[in-house]
Amino acid sequence: MNKDFEQWHKEKSSIHHEKKRPFFHVREVWFCSLGVNVGFEQDGGGEKYLRPVFVLRKFNKEVLWVLPFTKHGKEGKYYFKTKISDRDSESTVILSQIRLIDAKRLQYKIGDVPEDDFAEIKKRLRALLE
Repeated sequence: MNKDFEQWHKEKSSIHHEKKRPFFHVREVWFCSLGVNVGFEQDGGGEKYLRPVFVLRKFNKEVLWVLPFTKHGKEGKYYFKTKISDRDSESTVILSQIRLIDAKRLQYKIGDVPEDDFAEIKKRLRALLE
C-alpha cells in the first residue's frame, strides 16, 4: 500500500497552526484527523485523514487518550464491539491502539458510547496491561 506522507504533513501543519481545540468529554466518539501512519498503525482516510475515535481519558483541554474504531467486525481480546448513539450498527474499538493526541485533531462529534460499555472497555484495557 502506497501512503502519501507528504500530503499528510501539509494537513498536519494546518491543524497545528490554524485549528482551535473543540470542547470534548470522556465517552464521546469523534471523527479525528489521525493521519497517515507507519505500518499497521491505524490511518485516517479522505481529505482530512479522518477516522472515528473513542475518547477514553481527558487529561486537560489540550490532550486526551483515544481508541480508534475499525469498520471490520473483528473479535478477540484486542477488540470491543459497542453501539454509538445515533447509529444503527455496531462499531469495533481497537483496544491495542490507544493513543495520546492533541484535541486539535478532533474534527466533529458523532455520538457517545454507553456507560456500561465504557466500564467494560476500561476493564479490558486493564487486563491487557497485566
